[in-house]
Amino acid sequence: MTIDLVLRAARLACAAATLLLACAPAIVRAQETFPSRPIELIVPWGPGGGSDITGRMVAKFLEAELKVPVPVVNQPGANGTIGVQRLLGKPADGYTVVVTGDFYALVGGAQPKWSLDEFVPLAVLINQPGAIFTAQESRFKTWADVEREARAKPGTITVFMAGRGIIDEVHTDFLLSRGVALNVVAVAKPAERYTSILGGHGDLLYEQAGDVKAYIESQRMRPLLSLTDERFPLFKDVPTARELGYAITTPQIRWIFARAGTDPARIQVLAAALEKMAASDEFKAYLRGEWAAPDSFVPARDARAYILKTLENVRAEAAQAARSAR
Repeated sequence: MTIDLVLRAARLACAAATLLLACAPAIVRAQETFPSRPIELIVPWGPGGGSDITGRMVAKFLEAELKVPVPVVNQPGANGTIGVQRLLGKPADGYTVVVTGDFYALVGGAQPKWSLDEFVPLAVLINQPGAIFTAQESRFKTWADVEREARAKPGTITVFMAGRGIIDEVHTDFLLSRGVALNVVAVAKPAERYTSILGGHGDLLYEQAGDVKAYIESQRMRPLLSLTDERFPLFKDVPTARELGYAITTPQIRWIFARAGTDPARIQVLAAALEKMAASDEFKAYLRGEWAAPDSFVPARDARAYILKTLENVRAEAAQAARSAR
């Protein structure tokens, strides 16, 4: 063999070795068993609220099922959008997911920040009707008392809600459009909303019953209006929005999602784990404890259609409020 052939063979061998080394990380990733490291679960709200409680319950189950840590990261701010932005800043690899209830702020409204196409719904976790509460010792004994005073003294009754651009605001805007002139105040931190009512710094609270269950059971809060079609079984003496002609009965949902572009095989691993969770006695007990619909869970294969339908309902409520306000 000539020296030229030897040198050429050597160069080819070096090139092949270099290519193999360059491809090695991709080969390792392709062979990686998912998950093999911690999955970050983002809750884009502060500790103690409904999304936080749901997120921590999901994290606990996924840790046991998938055998990896699932740390919960609370990232509040801007009606949940800061936490979602954290997800979008991460790779689409299934190692970051979000649990939140504020689908309308994210992918609904007149000018949504994102499209649903940018996310992959893994499941709808919980379905809870909204309601309006007051402190146990409040001067308002019935919703009729609220309506009467709001019309006589517009803007003097304060109602606290979680944020702007979310379903809470759609529903309070509807009440405003019907002449129930409330002073609507957005407070992101759940504990601050609750203590404001209990401390007499406000009058009303828009919330899901399960999120303030402890205050209701201890007789520190009571419901005045149920934003439902039918009377809530636990509050049979409380009128519904439908009875009073208020078309604001879309419930709050909480869902879990990953980034679009995530490997479908990894999505399936996460979705299957969540379905297993939904069939567990622990999850069923969780729904009962949150006073949620027993059929709340919607698996990944149906979750997108369910969310789109819910968005359609909320948009219809928002449109009706806008028409009534003219």
